[in-house]
Order: sequence, then structure tokens, then C-alpha cells
Amino acid sequence: MQSDDLVLLQQFREPATKEQGFTGIIKKYQEKLYWHIRRMVVDHEDANDVLQNLFIKVWKGLENFREDSRLYTWLYRIATNECLSFIEQQKRKASISMDEVGEVLSNKIKADSNFDANKLEWKLQLAIQQLPEKQRVVFNLRYYDEMPYEEMSRILDTSEGALKASYHHAAKKIEAFMLEY
Repeated sequence: MQSDDLVLLQQFREPATKEQGFTGIIKKYQEKLYWHIRRMVVDHEDANDVLQNLFIKVWKGLENFREDSRLYTWLYRIATNECLSFIEQQKRKASISMDEVGEVLSNKIKADSNFDANKLEWKLQLAIQQLPEKQRVVFNLRYYDEMPYEEMSRILDTSEGALKASYHHAAKKIEAFMLEY
């Protein structure tokens, strides 16, 4: 584990510096976690809500963090699970099927005031939202966060081989979408 993470964890575990340690963790990881969440839930307000829930869970669970993995890995696992729970809640509220989730997320992208279908980054976002949930998570972690499969394996509790296959299938689907759109 990185030495600055160890210092932050040590601060968190001391009653006199607990808040300082937690604030340090937030400052260090907030932006990366926000963008990971935002790519999954699409909407800014939703991403902020999920991020807030994430940090509440981290505050409550950090005392029990055993340091079996890096702090970064643990945070990403919680963030990913919070995103999946949020998407599941939205799905239940709207009474939509898994197949329709991609369409709902695509509509959120298109509703963005900056949306321009002719720009490559918007096409890519639309393509990503068409992916099945697992492939979308794997693609985002690998493509945007450049996360090694070994690290992803710990976050998603899936074999590296399965993750490589998911990423390959996702990339092929995105390529087909980009050529068609």
C-alpha cells in the first residue's frame, strides 16, 4: 500500500486525527471516484448522490478495513457496488428491464446541453451505454481508469480471463456501434 495511504489510515484510526485522515482520503480519491461513478450513472446529480453514499459507507466501514488490498481497490469496489445498486434502484422505480437501462442512460446523455452527436466522445458514451452492465463496468475501468486486470479482478471478484473476455466483447460491440452510428 502506498505510504501516504498508510499515513491517512493511521490518522483515521487515531481519535484526535480521525477527521483529518478521512478528509485526506476524500481529497485524494474524490475526483477519480466521481468520474468512475459518473461514467456508470451518467447524470451529474446522480453521480454526486452515489459519491456521497459511497463516502458515508467508507466512513462507517473504514475501521474494519483489513488492508488485504490497496485502499484504492477497496474504494473502487464500494463505488462500483454503489453504482450497481443505484442503477438497480432506478430500474425498479421506473419498472424497466435490464435491456432498457442502456436506452434510459443514452437518453440522459442526449439530454445533456453539451451533447453533440457528431463528436466522437459523445458517440463513445452512447456506445458504452448500450453494453450489458458487466461489460460497461469492465470497459470503463479498463479504458478510462487504465486499471490492470489483476486489480479489476479484486474489485469485481471475477477471474482475469473473464474480465479480458468481457473487455474484448465490449470493445467489439463499441466498434460496431461506432461504425453503424
